[in-house]
Amino acid sequence: MVSAADLRRVVLTGGAGFLGSHLCERLLDQGCEVVCVDNLLTGRRENLAPLLDRPGFAFIEGDVSEGLEVDGAVDAVLHFASPASPRDYLELPIHTLRVGAYGTHNALELARARGARFLLASTSEVYGDPLVSPQPETYWGNVNPISPRGVYDEAKRFGEAMTMAYHRYHGVDTRIVRIFNTFGPRMRSDDGRLVSNLIVQALRGEPLTVHGDGTQTRSFCYVDDMIDGLVAVLLHPSDRTPAQRMDRAFLHTSSEADDSIHHPINLGNPEEYSVLEIARMVLEATASASPTRFVARPVDDPRVRRPDVSRAARLLGWRPTVPVREGVRRTVAYFRTLLAADVPG
Repeated sequence: MVSAADLRRVVLTGGAGFLGSHLCERLLDQGCEVVCVDNLLTGRRENLAPLLDRPGFAFIEGDVSEGLEVDGAVDAVLHFASPASPRDYLELPIHTLRVGAYGTHNALELARARGARFLLASTSEVYGDPLVSPQPETYWGNVNPISPRGVYDEAKRFGEAMTMAYHRYHGVDTRIVRIFNTFGPRMRSDDGRLVSNLIVQALRGEPLTVHGDGTQTRSFCYVDDMIDGLVAVLLHPSDRTPAQRMDRAFLHTSSEADDSIHHPINLGNPEEYSVLEIARMVLEATASASPTRFVARPVDDPRVRRPDVSRAARLLGWRPTVPVREGVRRTVAYFRTLLAADVPG
């Protein structure tokens, strides 16, 4: 196993976001220097406040879609920059496509130029409205490319294709993680995601908004477990020798369904709950009497979402350990503090 000491200096795009800021903190804790790049379009300075004075941390405000210039040695590039909540990518469709295309290209170019490892934060949305459940990495998905949410789905699918092209053509040591629904502290109160929406509404005594009849399912992973999985993927040694990574014939003919660390890996909680069950958990954790308000489901809203995490368990020894109810309780405590301080979302 590669240790964090072998990745001395890490560049993390989108590091001021929900997941990115947690990952910056974990990598600093493990002894890495971290260069965080974020344009603060959906990320928040508040997420970085605990990190700004820490040795080894540097923040660059910039848009990775316009370029990515970092001086000095770089051992790993982690590309997390992108609007990630439905509200954000529906309001920012062109930016979402640009960061999935140009942003991914610029991040990969930095990794190639410095001989660095590269990790792409992809998403369960590449599976679209899946016809297979649970979703394994070998499933190609059911995506409507021209739907409103297609801008996010296709941006991430294109990012995956480009990442694999850099692996096969340039021999870059790449990893792709398909991240399923994740929740926890540092989510924005106005980001439009299910768990944060329900918690904020419950704490304010407002009706809980449920799309459709609430029987559609989701699988929610607490942020600490997700960060454990992301670090495990990042630190896992390459299963290709440098010579194999430069042998295009080898890379073009090797099995796409094998257990290579360079092929996509699902990370998420395989426990599946209906939206109504999540709403009941929130009401229980907040002791709220908020009623439920049913509204129309968004276009192409997935009916099911559940990861097959057998590859992550087999390759990394990773499975989530924080029960969803416990994660909801911790997240409620965070939002109680956030709303009491009247911090804007």
